Amino acid sequence: MPKSVTLKDVAAAVGVTSAAASMALSGHERISEKTRAAVKQAADELGYVPSSAGRALRSQRADAVALIVPNSSTHVFGHLYFMHVLTGMSTAANAHDAQVIVSTNADTSTGGVAYERVMRSRTADGAIVTSAAIDDDHVQTLVASGLPVVLIGNYPHLDRAVSVGIDDVTATERLVEHLVTVHGRRRLLHVTGTLDHQTGIDRRDGFLRAANAHGLSEVAVVEGDLSEASGAAAMEHVVGARPGFDGIVFANDDMAVGGLRELRRAGIRVPEDVSVVGFDDFGLARVTTPGITTVRVPAEEMGRIATERLFDLVDRRTPSTTGQHTELPVEVVLRGSCGCDDDAGPAAP
Repeated sequence: MPKSVTLKDVAAAVGVTSAAASMALSGHERISEKTRAAVKQAADELGYVPSSAGRALRSQRADAVALIVPNSSTHVFGHLYFMHVLTGMSTAANAHDAQVIVSTNADTSTGGVAYERVMRSRTADGAIVTSAAIDDDHVQTLVASGLPVVLIGNYPHLDRAVSVGIDDVTATERLVEHLVTVHGRRRLLHVTGTLDHQTGIDRRDGFLRAANAHGLSEVAVVEGDLSEASGAAAMEHVVGARPGFDGIVFANDDMAVGGLRELRRAGIRVPEDVSVVGFDDFGLARVTTPGITTVRVPAEEMGRIATERLFDLVDRRTPSTTGQHTELPVEVVLRGSCGCDDDAGPAAP
């Protein structure tokens, strides 16, 4: 194995002390510009890589941020939402020369392991939390721990926390508004996300609010779990009640994909017999036949902005106790599943 190049080697090549070489590489003003340039050149020529552990010890910074998802790794890496969030986080972290650590639970029975691992290890300067249940007390514990924290999503019970999200209620209202006013649908079914999460509650409430605003009397709500299988299972209600519902609002695109498959198997035509809409637009909605009308969620942008907010907290540019919610806009993307042309594109706001 070749010998690793040390700071001492760099210093010897220039003829300065190790301390002076360290200060030169950090751009310290006590070191002349000529010496700083010489040390940097020697480090580049020798292939010197600074020790992250040593740098963290000197600066009292880990140069890392954590993404905490209180679910299993199988759940996390099996859903495109988290991949978009990670992409946004990585973009922002790279700009700050920091790395991203992902902390998950081993399984659904391991409670707050994902949180405790970050709080106890001190391997991250701050944490971003997403996909936490509304009754997850560990979020409050993390926020109160003193570690800089930013939440992705809506947490109305934690109004002093810094968060980034979208208006799920209004977005779902816009979907229902489109089905009713453009396609004349009056008998609507909503397949919810998990109702122990605020997202599931907000999208359900948006559906019910819009249905009430339009005086719809034939509406129903079925709880799903955001999986394709639960979307297909929910369609048993449609098959058993034909002609039944003429519009179905799924809380995400995965369930809509499962629903389309089951409707096709049962001989129910989309959109001729029933209009279908989803939520997310992470990729699946664009490749089905017909394409799925949906709400485009800016998950990558949420991850990027949440990480920038986190670095503001870490660098104490934003007080951590004031609370601040950043709400990003969404757009309804029209495709063939509702009755529009498959290339209709974004709906008017």
